[in-house]
Amino acid sequence: MTAKLPHLQVAIGVVERHGRYLVGRRRKPSHLAGYWEFPGGKRHPGESWQACLRRELLEEVNIAVRIVRRLAPLVYRYPSHSVRMEVFRCRQVAGRPKPLGCAAVRWVTLAELRSLRFPPANQPLVRRLLRLHPRRRRGIIVKDRQRRDHA
Repeated sequence: MTAKLPHLQVAIGVVERHGRYLVGRRRKPSHLAGYWEFPGGKRHPGESWQACLRRELLEEVNIAVRIVRRLAPLVYRYPSHSVRMEVFRCRQVAGRPKPLGCAAVRWVTLAELRSLRFPPANQPLVRRLLRLHPRRRRGIIVKDRQRRDHA
């Protein structure tokens, strides 16, 4: 009989501004330190996904957001745990990004995403963003046909 892996629930914000996406670098000594990721964090018991995302973006990168749309979730199994990530398209409405809960923050273009190292669990989202034609940067966010959930 194998032990059940711990399961994490994480909310992620895809925050876009002028064709650039907000990403943060994981701190040392955290799991996957030095990797870049879309901002977000762990959901507390009983907390809604949207409340989690808003709280985490304030705590991690100092911004308030308006959630625009819920995208397809990501599920990934690491050797030590599994993670379910609910992904939301967001618009920044207040604050100035700064690294409160991460080592660094940056606004990056789609082309710059190629050169950054993302955790394996984030790869499907990064690949989906990179498949976009430059003139359709918002296509993944505005016309995500895989899921019709509302935030």
